[in-house]
Amino acid sequence: MNHPRSRPTPPAERESPGTRLYGLVRPSMAAVVLAMAFVAGGCHAPEGPAEGDGRAGVSGDGSSAGKSVSEPDGGVDYYGRFEHGLPTSEEYFPIGLWLSSVTDEGQARHEREAGLNLYVDLTEDSNLDFLDDERQRALTSWSSPDSAGAVLGDEVDMWAGAGSGEWTGNFPGQGPICLDEKRPCGLTVQQQLASGVEPGVMTYANYGKGVTFWFSDHEASRFVSGPQDVVSADNYWFTDPNICAVHEGGTTLPEPRALTASECRLPANYGWTVQRLRNLMEPRGSKPVWAFIEIGQPFQDGTEAPPSVAQIRAAVWSSLVHGARGIVYFGHSFGGPCPTFHVLRDCGSALLEGVSDINAEVTSMAPVLNAPTIEGAVQVEGDVDATVTWHQGSLYILSTAASPEPGGARFRLDCVRDATVNVVGENRRLTVHDGQFTDGFPDETTVHLYEIAADSCEP
Repeated sequence: MNHPRSRPTPPAERESPGTRLYGLVRPSMAAVVLAMAFVAGGCHAPEGPAEGDGRAGVSGDGSSAGKSVSEPDGGVDYYGRFEHGLPTSEEYFPIGLWLSSVTDEGQARHEREAGLNLYVDLTEDSNLDFLDDERQRALTSWSSPDSAGAVLGDEVDMWAGAGSGEWTGNFPGQGPICLDEKRPCGLTVQQQLASGVEPGVMTYANYGKGVTFWFSDHEASRFVSGPQDVVSADNYWFTDPNICAVHEGGTTLPEPRALTASECRLPANYGWTVQRLRNLMEPRGSKPVWAFIEIGQPFQDGTEAPPSVAQIRAAVWSSLVHGARGIVYFGHSFGGPCPTFHVLRDCGSALLEGVSDINAEVTSMAPVLNAPTIEGAVQVEGDVDATVTWHQGSLYILSTAASPEPGGARFRLDCVRDATVNVVGENRRLTVHDGQFTDGFPDETTVHLYEIAADSCEP
């Protein structure tokens, strides 16, 4: 639901209609979206990506810690653990839309043709019978036998705080949240919501600025490692009017300060958010982290323009490079030139076609994204984030710009002396000579996906 707010305090009480979530009364998600003030957060430190990436296979300083192989977080068969859940094929990669509505077959077909295979919550007037059983799934905050999973409280860290106090059962707009306002109860909220979900059903929760940079690592880890089976956090780097401030994005720097526009409105920051959650997960790598990216304008007083297609694509791939196992788009606009609940339906062909192309690209690379990663196989010199995977006889290097003007990068491979590099989707080839090749990264939206046929690199 993701409503940006500048501090982790509940909004003023407002009446809103109540609906039932797995035995608990809560306001409808659409009502809460419209009732609450917005919140967001996060930041990619200008110095580079977070340390200790258990999935990334390339380091930006040219160093190597030795090769090792890692499965995607949760394991390749993670979604197969749940009843009536998500597909387990290597060709499947979750690409979802946050809190939409589907009230006729044409709406479902529209999003399906855009490459979206998942709804991450739907309004309660939606009808899941309109979804294509083979190509579309839905996670819902309301009980349905056709749901592929349950959505727990959204941004609970923001509106209930970091604590295990007693919960009143109220949601934002319904009255006091925690029985004792001096004892935050966010952890209790999620635990009680999760306890109402039937055994074997996958649960999902999204968090906000509390987890990403307001709370201590210990407090934040308790949310990220909590009762949900899949987790994300919404940090709207492109549009949030507050996120560049010293007490938000600036807190990720060794010496906090406000971020400049070029440091803040950076696609690589979305990868930082994913990495933040992965670093907080205990046990490490035990659950999938999904990325959360706005494709509209979630703020009435945010940036003048929504993110461009190039920015969205770079944010998606930065997230994937940092180990995201799914993508969720925030498709609402509460400001800007196209205010709507459905930006992909209402805001023009350029956005729709651009996001559709991104989704097609990600889906085509799903087997690579679901494949094991090889840490230490490649070193990169340059301001570039990258990860290395192995699939069907080929080494894949997935790379994105890590700064506003990264320039060029040099890739050094320890398993290949001479080879041809196919730059996926760009109709060009490079040459590995004496174990290395170079490429250009002209700006912050640059994404390069490299494929090298090399049996010698098999882990």
